[in-house]
Amino acid sequence: MRGVVLHGPGDIRVEDRPDPEIVEPTDAIIRVTAACVCGSDLWPYRGIDRGDGPSPMGHEYVGVVERVGDQVGTIKVGDFVVGSFFASDNTCEICQAGYQSRCVHAQPIGPFGTQAQYARIPLADGTLVATPGQPDADLVPSLLAASDVLGTGWFAAVAAEAGPGKTVAVVGDGAVGLLGVLAARHLGAERVVIFSRHADRQKLAADFGATDVITERGDQGVAQLKELTNGLGAHSVIEAVGTQESMMQAIRSTRPGGHVGYVGVSHDVQLPGEELFFSGVHLHGGPAPVRRFLPRLIELIWDRRIDPGKVFDLDLPLEQAAEGYRAMDERRAIKTLLRPQH
Repeated sequence: MRGVVLHGPGDIRVEDRPDPEIVEPTDAIIRVTAACVCGSDLWPYRGIDRGDGPSPMGHEYVGVVERVGDQVGTIKVGDFVVGSFFASDNTCEICQAGYQSRCVHAQPIGPFGTQAQYARIPLADGTLVATPGQPDADLVPSLLAASDVLGTGWFAAVAAEAGPGKTVAVVGDGAVGLLGVLAARHLGAERVVIFSRHADRQKLAADFGATDVITERGDQGVAQLKELTNGLGAHSVIEAVGTQESMMQAIRSTRPGGHVGYVGVSHDVQLPGEELFFSGVHLHGGPAPVRRFLPRLIELIWDRRIDPGKVFDLDLPLEQAAEGYRAMDERRAIKTLLRPQH
């Protein structure tokens, strides 16, 4: 099969990879209908996260089940499925508490590489959720968003306790932050403020329900947010970047007693204990338990009540993946959708 492989910083190639096989009786093989490039894929692409040798890429996916292992009971051949970027059994105590990304048997999907024509998905019954039928073509991008960026933005909004009467601030105007705006509004937030310097992202944020834009970053951005909130800060803040600056901006933007939902993949973030102690804020986040939210998100998409697929502003054949990575790296695209040819 054809699949995307990272050979080194900036070196993305689409090449022949071995067809996936059933390894464990709980596996499924899916024919990938659509995959995409994640902001977290840019860390190794830029050489910030270093791997050992060529690495298959991709952890977001939707597709049709082609084969299942003999212990797969609920997912059937022919199902159109959406899965999380972490495989989970969905039955252990941690999963039952709603934290499937930290399942006692959790397996990251990234090493399997879903930017490909086919993919092996372990723990299929606990990881995959079938849609009510075969989706209309225009729903596929939104269902793909549910696999990671929508589920992650949703978890961030839930972790930040976004809800009616709340002011929510969003640090990070990438796909996750933008879909955090959508989630916060859907959860009833009264006001959603996004920190953004890019007109195309500001427009999409407004489409998703943002009420205010702040173009400053860091402490200047915090000061502007406080001006908007009677000097108090936001009730809920979504952190969707993962750097020291973004985390401190999120904490400082939150009023005492407020909540930060952090989902940006952490890179060298260190929290100053004394400031954290006196901030009085709640911190909650980590790898999003997308599987917890998938049934609800699929229902909202299927009923056309939300349209997260608008976050994809570049749609390419899988063979042009290198351009998709370049466009996101150069901020010419918010998020690249990749379509394997079969």
